[in-house]
Amino acid sequence: MTLEDALGPLNEVERVHAPQHLFVAGDLSLLRRKPKVAIVGSRRATQDGVRRAARLARILVEHGAVVVSGLARGIDTAVHRATMDAGGRTIGVIGTSLDQVYPRENEALQREIAAKHALLSQFPPDHPTRPANFPMRNRTMALLCDASVIVEAAGTSGSLSQGWEALRLGRTLFLMASIVERTDLSWPKTMIEYGAEVLRDPVDLLEALPLGEDLPVVSF
Repeated sequence: MTLEDALGPLNEVERVHAPQHLFVAGDLSLLRRKPKVAIVGSRRATQDGVRRAARLARILVEHGAVVVSGLARGIDTAVHRATMDAGGRTIGVIGTSLDQVYPRENEALQREIAAKHALLSQFPPDHPTRPANFPMRNRTMALLCDASVIVEAAGTSGSLSQGWEALRLGRTLFLMASIVERTDLSWPKTMIEYGAEVLRDPVDLLEALPLGEDLPVVSF
């Protein structure tokens, strides 16, 4: 299918990095559901990062959002598992073709998402898995989602590709306060200068989505 089959008509800005085709396993209706929120971050996640990501995923499930991530180690894995454990719906956007798995330890998780939720790739069967696939995957994830949240990321992380693409598209981008406060990272300040917001409380994200009013304040 094309991205327009999944999302509807794209504008000129959205078409710039949009893949020509999508390959999807599972529940296609999730691609049209709103709101969709991506939670992404480091493969080498800290325990605090995993805890914050999982907590945010559970809160989004409570408010009816579809939670999206990239099935990588670390933050992504925690996000998918927390979403499913909370009874929510998730979309895995992968950097390989649907017939491949990376990382290998997520094979069972990938099968479960494909069977019960939705698994999406922009790469055709047998497409080689290259490092360049993953930033491309992140840009596609930014396009699919109404908002993205970066939980943790080093300066070379593919999550930054998603952040910059979200900003280019005019999508909502939040950076977890814990990374903004780090003195060894310069990219959060730069993204904030271009329009990213600091996520100090989940209610900040919930208020940016088409959800109900009277949202409770819940700290990380």
